[in-house]
Amino acid sequence: MAESDIANCFEAIPHEALMSAIKERIVDRHLLKLLRAMLRGGVLEQGAVKRTGSGTPQGGVISPVLCNVYLHRLDRQWARRGTGVLIRYADDLLVMCRTEREAKSALRALAAILGELGLELKHAKTRIVHLREGGEGFDFLGFHHRYVRGNTARSQHLTFLVRWPSRQAMQHARQRIREITARERLLLPVEEIVRDLNRFLGGWAAYFRYGNSAQFFDKISLHAVNRLSIFVANHHQRNRRFGWWAVARQSPNHLGLIDLNGIIVPPRPSQPRYRAH
Repeated sequence: MAESDIANCFEAIPHEALMSAIKERIVDRHLLKLLRAMLRGGVLEQGAVKRTGSGTPQGGVISPVLCNVYLHRLDRQWARRGTGVLIRYADDLLVMCRTEREAKSALRALAAILGELGLELKHAKTRIVHLREGGEGFDFLGFHHRYVRGNTARSQHLTFLVRWPSRQAMQHARQRIREITARERLLLPVEEIVRDLNRFLGGWAAYFRYGNSAQFFDKISLHAVNRLSIFVANHHQRNRRFGWWAVARQSPNHLGLIDLNGIIVPPRPSQPRYRAH
């Protein structure tokens, strides 16, 4: 399996080549003029507008669409020149191959096609992974994927492609929980903090509920309870023992904090494969 993504994709897409790709399907000159104006709008840096001949508006709602329009050229070229099965979500790439030789060929094809599009692979995230029992795993779209053998008497004859939130996804979740319960928000009611936590945790869990995420959900849940306890203690100008008592002991539902237990969708047994990403 070959794994990679595109270096500075949103900043590097050439405007003229992108407009050429758009014109393959759109002929309305008013819409084309509007899109060109958006691309030429520039970026405000240190009080000055910087304009370039490449890149899509950062944070713009249309940027992912424009990225996919342009990278559709990669998809079409891959059907003719690629080796293995290309899996692409915006600028994140994964190529499933049967052998290491195919994976190396896939990376060469990716580099060549992207070069023709004015783009390049991000070398720091480009590698070949042999997805086998006991081998290393890979991260893709927030999940860490790894091949393992069942660890119970009923599943020891089966191998599984397991997945759980990646280390980066866990770090992001902890950081977001810390931001929601930060000291700067102490003047807000505890109920509002709990609503904000539930809004984030609910969305996070909805995405990562597929796979083998139970123990990682437990870690994030405990972190949320701890951070809420600290917030409650500071909010009432009491010590942390009081906060833990108020959240974890006195309240049977942790002041209404969402419960992440029991929402995991278990994976199905699968057959081993070679993959490149």
